Amino acid sequence: MTETMTASKSAITKSDFRSVFWRSFALMGSFNYERMQSLGFLYSILKPLKRIYADDEEGLKEACKRHIAAFNMTCAPSTFVMGISLAMEESYARDKELDTSSVNAIKVSLMGPLSGIGDTFFWGIFRVLACSLGVAFAQQGNPIAPLVLLLVFNIPNFLVRWFGLKLGYTQGSSFIERLERSGQMQLVTHCAGIIGAVSIGTMIAMWVSITCPLSFTLGEMTITIQEYLDQIIPKLLPLVCTLAVYGALKKGTKVGTIIVAIVVIGFVLGLTGLIAM
Repeated sequence: MTETMTASKSAITKSDFRSVFWRSFALMGSFNYERMQSLGFLYSILKPLKRIYADDEEGLKEACKRHIAAFNMTCAPSTFVMGISLAMEESYARDKELDTSSVNAIKVSLMGPLSGIGDTFFWGIFRVLACSLGVAFAQQGNPIAPLVLLLVFNIPNFLVRWFGLKLGYTQGSSFIERLERSGQMQLVTHCAGIIGAVSIGTMIAMWVSITCPLSFTLGEMTITIQEYLDQIIPKLLPLVCTLAVYGALKKGTKVGTIIVAIVVIGFVLGLTGLIAM
């Protein structure tokens, strides 16, 4: 596909690329449970599609029908798929003998692996990191807290969207195929998962504040339970609480029920002086 593209001058302009980039932020704007992000996907690539099929009204209609098919993936890397789709549409516009079903086949095949990577990085790492930094600044009364949160999360978002679009258009599906053949796709996903787990573990220690202030006097010595818990495992109570919530979720307990249970148990244990939150 890349060779076909480079052999012939592209009709897509820099303005078209900028249009796809900015419109990609509306990918979820018309989400529905029948076709999910398809309307947002078509809206994102509509301007370059019109340029590709400028002299072929029927071709444009067929292209719109192709891209209204169900599509759903993490938003940030979705521009990579948009770039590939535009490259394939250009190839088809030049050679009508190409199989148009491959356009949606490529889109569907990329939804899974790219969503796995995107969810891990953007929801498991960047979101957690951005929120933790933002909250840290906010707790200190620093007015730049919202700005820090937005910058830490959105700078990677913008970069992935822009360069993903360019990479998808210039390299095409061969990029993902090379990763899968070499086994690097699994390695990237595995490493990203480790980083995400470490980030969440750090968040538990930083933001789940549960201690046991209970103390008693033994002779001339005052024993505070929390000091001994910290000697066993620092932040043991936050870890136990988090694992308990996780276990309840795994068993299918409703989130509302868990929240009520936390409030009631925390209130009772707080009144009795067993824990402090």
